[in-house]
Amino acid sequence: MYPERLIEVANRSPVILWFRKDLRLDDNLALLKAVKSGRPILPVYIMTEPASPYAVLGGAQRWWLHHALDALARSLSEKGSRLILRHGDPQSVLLALAQETGAEVVAVNRLHEPKAEAEDRRLSAALAEHGLAFHAYEGALLHDSDKLLTGSGGGFRVYTPFWRALVQQAPPSPPLEAPGGWPHPEAFPNSLPLESLGLLPRNPDWASRFGEMWQPGEQGALSRLKTFCAGALKGYAVMRDMPGTDGTSGLSPHLALGEISPRRIWQAAEQEKDKGPDGEDISRYLKEVVWREFSYHLLHHFPDLATRNWNSAFDALEWRDDEAGFRAWTRGMTGYPIVDAGMRQLWQHGWMHNRVRMIAASFLIKDLLIDWRRGEEWFRDTLVDADPASNSASWQWVAGSGADASPFFRIFNPILQGEKFDGSGAYIRRYVPELAGLPDALIHKPFEASLIELRAAGVTLGKTYPLPVVDHRMARDRALAALSKLKDENNAPVKKIRND
Repeated sequence: MYPERLIEVANRSPVILWFRKDLRLDDNLALLKAVKSGRPILPVYIMTEPASPYAVLGGAQRWWLHHALDALARSLSEKGSRLILRHGDPQSVLLALAQETGAEVVAVNRLHEPKAEAEDRRLSAALAEHGLAFHAYEGALLHDSDKLLTGSGGGFRVYTPFWRALVQQAPPSPPLEAPGGWPHPEAFPNSLPLESLGLLPRNPDWASRFGEMWQPGEQGALSRLKTFCAGALKGYAVMRDMPGTDGTSGLSPHLALGEISPRRIWQAAEQEKDKGPDGEDISRYLKEVVWREFSYHLLHHFPDLATRNWNSAFDALEWRDDEAGFRAWTRGMTGYPIVDAGMRQLWQHGWMHNRVRMIAASFLIKDLLIDWRRGEEWFRDTLVDADPASNSASWQWVAGSGADASPFFRIFNPILQGEKFDGSGAYIRRYVPELAGLPDALIHKPFEASLIELRAAGVTLGKTYPLPVVDHRMARDRALAALSKLKDENNAPVKKIRND
């Protein structure tokens, strides 16, 4: 971890403010430290090469980044500043900027991804050899994974003790307001045009409908937070599980690229306690915010979270090589409506409702018996809120291989899950419109409808909508058989069975 160092006011050389996953002015400690120095500030974003440890964005998130950078550039322009866009190796770019402008300091907010952290340490040492100081500050998380530890001094493995420790031992500090203004360089260096970064999809433009749901940028984040606190926060504890309603905050994409800080979200939710929402709604929401913290805590203490089973007993699980099944899953053509609705929502809006993420993940892992890492990789590329910690931890949670995970034998029944959380079929009718004519009692299981009922709804199984790629009951038995070959940490077979 880097110490929180002051940027000395030794001269008027500019500070390079390197934006990364902190695309905001509000509660931005690196910005505030730079402003406090009194030096001119040179805001920069560096588009790195795909092989760089900093380059972790999938296709959907690159679409978001384009619009986020455009929004940040406009916010800086309103302050009389400019966002300088460069492309290439960060060390080379930063040294070139220092030579062009006379800058002696680079200010950043810390990244919490193991490869990026290691690269920051290397980069700091390399820049120092050229007289360029590297100052890193906190801003992405509520807690410090090096300091928030168990009584024995290790990392937490279970969520509930982690939650208690965070709120009791290290409650979040208030967010810091955006500065009103700051000094600017006499002249700004050249910048690449945003379009030259090639972030938007072309031929085809598969992100053409993302804008129906999202407004990337800091103002979009603050507006969504305000709307959520005034509306869906009341009733959140229950409605968060109902994909057919607008019952979630929708802030995860903004958090992923740092357009809003978790401290700002925490404060806003806490301030609603006296305004009406039930305390359970606020507590439930804050626990979801802390799940992100817990995920980063796990990633910090287990850097291979995205590629290795946390529980090594799962290394022996016999996964199936089922390309047809995987393709059907990615396209939303499994024949199970709630799964297909989720996967099609992912295509349309780059996002999927959290409850449906669990159902879709369970189907891939347990019904198709496909390695969870393939699902994690697919979500990483297709989600606008792709997060290296939350994505990995959540997939391992569903698989049963992670820390404090849902056991593998908890196998979601896609029919029962759909009936429980989308009883009216509103979510399915929105994203699987070919089934819209089916009655509520059949929309979650069209394969049980009679020929007359299917004809009345305009559905032809195998043509207008696929037959199930697998029989759930058979798949459940197959998954449990694969599980029975594994041993737990005490070399004892897993005995419990659960079907949700």
